[in-house]
Amino acid sequence: MASLVDDLAAAVRVPSLTGDEKPVLELLAERGEALGLRAQLRRYDLDAVRAHPDWPGEEAPRDELWGLTLTRSGAGPRLALCGHVDVVDLGTEPWEREPFSGDVAEGRVHGRGSVDMKAGVIAAMHGLAAAAPGREVVLHCVASEEDGGQGCFAELERDSEYEACLITEPTGFDAVCAQGGSLTVIGEVAGKAAHAAERLHGRSAIDAYLPVHQALADHERAVNRDIDDALMRDVELAYPLVVGTIKAGEWASTVPDRLTFTCRLPVRVGESFDEAVANLQAAVGPDVRLRVDGGRFHAARTDESHPFAQLVREVAGGAFAGVPWGADMRLWTAKGIPTVMCGTHGIERAHAVDEYVEIADVERLAGVVAQVVERF
Repeated sequence: MASLVDDLAAAVRVPSLTGDEKPVLELLAERGEALGLRAQLRRYDLDAVRAHPDWPGEEAPRDELWGLTLTRSGAGPRLALCGHVDVVDLGTEPWEREPFSGDVAEGRVHGRGSVDMKAGVIAAMHGLAAAAPGREVVLHCVASEEDGGQGCFAELERDSEYEACLITEPTGFDAVCAQGGSLTVIGEVAGKAAHAAERLHGRSAIDAYLPVHQALADHERAVNRDIDDALMRDVELAYPLVVGTIKAGEWASTVPDRLTFTCRLPVRVGESFDEAVANLQAAVGPDVRLRVDGGRFHAARTDESHPFAQLVREVAGGAFAGVPWGADMRLWTAKGIPTVMCGTHGIERAHAVDEYVEIADVERLAGVVAQVVERF
């Protein structure tokens, strides 16, 4: 599958950071058409997407929103394949290889976005092209997944007439039928300013935050106690709560009077956003001001007894599973579309330095996609 590896390496070499996805979508359109798929590149009305009452949020700046569909024509009920093309930033640690090198070495393709999730997109594209003729199948190459899912949301508002969807996220070939949700929450802790030399006349917001940080840790333990969903119960840490940023103070000579923190608040399967925020507020106390900003990831669930879930698990050879990370899965299930995630190994390398994907996994995934398409 030399062309599969070539296409993946080429896609990795396009630095499609969230907010700048059009160039890689143009590349995929060209490569998909070369495989015999019908490519349609679309620009969505970003203002209309943002104004929608169910808008999934965003965190990265963007001026435009594009999407690509690659279609294998056919008859009967349609199957959707889906994968995102946007990638996260590079971080601050040094990389052993140039991050967007797309180097092919030691049986791997290296670079940002290789495992998360350009490998899944390329495997879906090649698997679809290789499948025997049958029903119409549409591969959705979507933008903005990392910061909320605006690309998938916009496309589903345009067309959601599908019988099922396979998302080729990296799952270690397990058939993922449960996905935890998350919200970006900003918290504000107040203090009282004073001259640093007269600090007893002030109240440090940093000192006030310390018990809040402990309360956040206690809340994480609480939401992971007595998990109802069977698939999520098997996840090592089903609902992680992470403080990502803390900002306080202006300089060393003034007692800081305000501290702001951002955290990833988990949303449990079956829990609403309002319930998740209310539970967090109860945990940190009324003196901490909370507001939601950025991406809004509902939890999602597909019944593993559904025939499509059974098909994906049988073909992929893994187990049914739940995952703690948000994904576009919840946008599909919100439309009543049974959705399963299944892809390569390597989720632990997503968003990390020296990201790579095993070529053998990508080839295996292309075969899984081809069989799912043929047997659907």
